[in-house]
Amino acid sequence: MSSHHFRPTRAEVDAAAIARNTRRLLDAAGDGAQLCAVVKADGYGHGLVTAAQAALSGGATWLAVALVEEGIALREAGVAAPVLVLSEPPAAAAAALLAHDLTPTVYRAEFLHALEDAAVQRGEVARVHVKLDTGMTRVGVAAEDWDAVLALLAASDHLEVEGCQTHLARADEPDVPTTAVQLERFAAALDALRSFSLAPRLVHVANTAGALLHTPAWRAVLAAGAPGAVPLVRAGIGLYGLDPGPAVSAAAHGLEPAMRLVSEVSHVRRIDAGTPVSYGHRWSAPADGWLATVPIGYADGVPRTLTGRLDVLHRGARRPVVGTITMDQILVWCADVTPAVGDEIVLIGHAGGGAAGSAAGSAGIGMEEWAERSGTITYEIATGISARVPRVVVG
Repeated sequence: MSSHHFRPTRAEVDAAAIARNTRRLLDAAGDGAQLCAVVKADGYGHGLVTAAQAALSGGATWLAVALVEEGIALREAGVAAPVLVLSEPPAAAAAALLAHDLTPTVYRAEFLHALEDAAVQRGEVARVHVKLDTGMTRVGVAAEDWDAVLALLAASDHLEVEGCQTHLARADEPDVPTTAVQLERFAAALDALRSFSLAPRLVHVANTAGALLHTPAWRAVLAAGAPGAVPLVRAGIGLYGLDPGPAVSAAAHGLEPAMRLVSEVSHVRRIDAGTPVSYGHRWSAPADGWLATVPIGYADGVPRTLTGRLDVLHRGARRPVVGTITMDQILVWCADVTPAVGDEIVLIGHAGGGAAGSAAGSAGIGMEEWAERSGTITYEIATGISARVPRVVVG
């Protein structure tokens, strides 16, 4: 995207809120724990480098990304903190991964061999975090393969198991037994590590929901199975002050949303009762009144599925978005209130500044509302704010 910005649409990112959220999640993880800030997907839409620097300033000691490319971008921006790549890349990326001092997650023999070859060529020992599947059934070493993969790691002179991890599938659902079952399996995984004389320095289980809801349980497992290891929390969505799921309120745990999505009125007209608007003429004015055009649309991350279900803030009051949401514009029904070109329109956040909390009674509009009304989750809303919306760092 060009560095020139003429359209008033922007996403304001509160870096200080990310730092405060980091500290609160560290507090939830308990004494001696460290925090790995997950900044993949462009910092969940908040900006990769902005999110990384803010989380580090808030006390994070590690960063995590999904792609080697994301890790390289951090290095090119001058970020020197340890960076964990959460999924194995193609074997061809092994050399680049090591060249940029990135720490790989490992779980396949094929990638282990490629990584070992790259480490041999560089004359170094590569530190790795082995991922053992305990029930997510996505990636990770399946239980029936634990011994084979751990044996490869134990036998290697060029791979050092710095960390061991698993991923909780339903930590954001407090009333299901799945998390307890996974922790039992992870306890068995720690036993398997010890049987191969592997003693990782870092052990990590908890995501945001795991840290907020299940800390006593996972800390007990780590204390029994890896007493000398440092507990590490991989926090993602909570860093940005967003709900991990419908049953887990970020605001109730003191976390603050870190993004405000705003634009301005670009065109105003008064229309007669019965006048249809936008594609498909799916809405018509219920009375004579004012209609405001706002230059933001589904190409910017406003889901078209929110047509007929989206409100914005104009002069501190909620007003409905009417007609079909289009690629570049939305229409706001102002009724008897006369809008003016240049009036601020808040799509996410509070009027006049500040991101929106999800607590009941909040005067703002949160991503949680968008997610509920469009039948998705906060993660998709945050990462869906497109690259053509400039991120402006505040706080």
